[in-house]
Amino acid sequence: MKTLKITLSAVLALAALSPLSFAEGGKAVYGSDDRLDFFEAPPEMRALADSVVSFWDAASVEPADPGEVKLKTGKLTDKFGGRNLCPDEKFQEQPIGASCSGALVGEDLVITAGHCMKTEDDCKKTRIVFGYAVKEEGGGAVTTLPAGEVYGCAGIITRFMDGESGSYAPADSRLSGADFALIRLDRRAAGHKPLAINRGADLRKGDGVFVIGHPSGLPLKAAGGAAVRGFAGGYFTADLDIFHGNSGSPVFNSGTGLIEGLVARNDVLDFNLSPAGCVITATHAQTEEPNNDISRIAVLSDFIPELK
Repeated sequence: MKTLKITLSAVLALAALSPLSFAEGGKAVYGSDDRLDFFEAPPEMRALADSVVSFWDAASVEPADPGEVKLKTGKLTDKFGGRNLCPDEKFQEQPIGASCSGALVGEDLVITAGHCMKTEDDCKKTRIVFGYAVKEEGGGAVTTLPAGEVYGCAGIITRFMDGESGSYAPADSRLSGADFALIRLDRRAAGHKPLAINRGADLRKGDGVFVIGHPSGLPLKAAGGAAVRGFAGGYFTADLDIFHGNSGSPVFNSGTGLIEGLVARNDVLDFNLSPAGCVITATHAQTEEPNNDISRIAVLSDFIPELK
């Protein structure tokens, strides 16, 4: 797929768009857009996706009927300064609202990106939600959920963001470029299994990987068709299709199903302005060197208990 070219005037126009396009860790599509809704993903991905979470501001999670909560959402089409998404853009009528992604790795432990959970105050103001997804073909996104699917953050166990002091920041080159946090939920997660992380064989260049999370704050998406492209310090690069909102998403080994890392950052735009004046997903050739940085799970493994 050819890389989309835009003019300087288009760049200036994009500067007026929502921060969604430029937020920390802007991401993009490499080659074809491989994102799948929950119901479209193969069974083994759906099983893993059941333990992937979305992060919400507490004010966006409201009581509904007894025993239920309602997620306050908007639409992706509302986020571009009055400009519409181009007609063939995926998911444009789906709701958005999640700020980051994460994964359950212990009975009450969740991993995410360090920039998603910077302070204990952030922790207090955040709700962690299971099940925000499109569960069946033709159905809408699940935005009214049992209250039991929503958790509070009880505390930050450890976090690190390269270039910033944190609770776990030794002078160790193995952490260079890493961006991660491990948080404790306010209770054990019921009905969801902790996901296994790679504690053994080294990840290699060319290994297949896939990601599960909430690109652009959308309902859960799984995206494969990607491979590891390189390594540096505490992270690796991969040509995954990821966006703002994927920060903290678990990245899995396609062969083993084990977590190899979590989405940290990128320095490219999520969206561009097309020559027709509508907003289009930023795309790059699959062969282009990716800017997607994935924190290696090894930097967190000492803090994550082994599964029985």
